[in-house]
Amino acid sequence: MTQRTDSALSPVSPASPVIDAPRSELLQSVVDVARAIFGAEASSVFLLDEEADELVFQAVSGQGEEFLVGRRFPAGRGIAGWVATSGEPMVVDDLSADPSFDRSLAESTAYVPNALMAAPLISDARILGVLEVLDPSPQARSGVRELDLLAMFARQAAAALRVITPERVREAGAHPVLAGPTLAGAQREDALKLLGSLERLLRGVG
Repeated sequence: MTQRTDSALSPVSPASPVIDAPRSELLQSVVDVARAIFGAEASSVFLLDEEADELVFQAVSGQGEEFLVGRRFPAGRGIAGWVATSGEPMVVDDLSADPSFDRSLAESTAYVPNALMAAPLISDARILGVLEVLDPSPQARSGVRELDLLAMFARQAAAALRVITPERVREAGAHPVLAGPTLAGAQREDALKLLGSLERLLRGVG
């Protein structure tokens, strides 16, 4: 895929926050599993940078994974921005007919989907980011049940992130997930078990 540059999407800069390797691995597991479960062309996790009021691509599976990680856009833009602001999941079967879809933003990622599902990552009543799946299979976008499954997956992912985010970082109001010490072995296993248990559940009922 050819990378495109567009003002809608800010490029990676030296000042961009960088998460440590274990967190990166965890988030990559989230998008890989979500993409597989919902038969999607791509899946992404955006984390909210509260100080900059931006959403940051932190993990991508499928279309765009070669260059999107670390890129950011204003937190109020597009469907991801709506989900981050409202705290509600959303499914759109025809993006061409949805006024909340920001086509210019999608074009800046070099992939314009026809449909998507998105759910907030919420922990302790605080929105950490958004999980999106792009162009899921027709069955996956056909009803409330599938959106509930995505929302449940997002909650489980947020719980896993909470496991690896030190309490003192959250209490201090620092940006969640993007700061803090490296995930310890036992904590890492707990976080991955959370995702594994939900994957088994979703595969069992899907």
